[in-house]
Amino acid sequence: MKKNRVKELWREGKAAVGTWVVLGSPITAEIIANMGYDWVVVDTEHGSIDINTTQSIVQAVLYTGAVPMVRVPWNDPMCIKRALDAGAYGLVIPMVNSREEAIRAVQATRYPPLGVRSFGGPRTRLYGGIDYFEHANEEIALIVQIEHIDAVNRVDEILSVEGVDGFFIGPSDLAISLGLKPGLDQTDPRHVDAVNKALAAGKKYGVRGGIQVGSAEAVNERIAQGFQFVALSSDEGFVRSAASSALSKIVKDRKIA
Repeated sequence: MKKNRVKELWREGKAAVGTWVVLGSPITAEIIANMGYDWVVVDTEHGSIDINTTQSIVQAVLYTGAVPMVRVPWNDPMCIKRALDAGAYGLVIPMVNSREEAIRAVQATRYPPLGVRSFGGPRTRLYGGIDYFEHANEEIALIVQIEHIDAVNRVDEILSVEGVDGFFIGPSDLAISLGLKPGLDQTDPRHVDAVNKALAAGKKYGVRGGIQVGSAEAVNERIAQGFQFVALSSDEGFVRSAASSALSKIVKDRKIA
């Protein structure tokens, strides 16, 4: 089976940097993946990306060298199975707030005897190779989202579950659960403390920490802090930023002389 570059980077003690795809465009995802990002997550939790589009984006990303991953809509075995069969080499599971929910995610992601994932679909053997079944449990990255203060308070219970490879902090949802406004790169002490608590637990259990940030400078800061799965913005964010920056440089008074 083709190796998961993200997990290889983790084993080497390095960080994997990627971005979120929310617009649902395979060619946009392919362009971004060709820029040199280590991974791309297709976000099917928010927005209107269906399973057919997910598979097309995964196909577009897979052969660029970036690792295609999927954030499923919910911690549901059907959603997890379909994302894996579409070709995801990693899963991001939203709102995992308890040990039981972490176990459920592991069970749905792993083939027996480690889990209850069923075998089927043509794509696994096409993109993973004929030995996909033998190695999928070790190559598929399972990342649970710690994005609520309840999850932070139970972070030891969650991250000590065998089969969880990483965790990902959703800054906005964590902020909302703390009574703060949503947004990346939060500086409120309560948010900072919660993030630090999750990261410390991840290091304790050997579970790699992830978080989304809004700038390249913040990526470097989080890597220095010990995060190994850092998301820089999203395809939407890149489009907005580039379009806004370009427009701001055009003269305001466009009257022809």
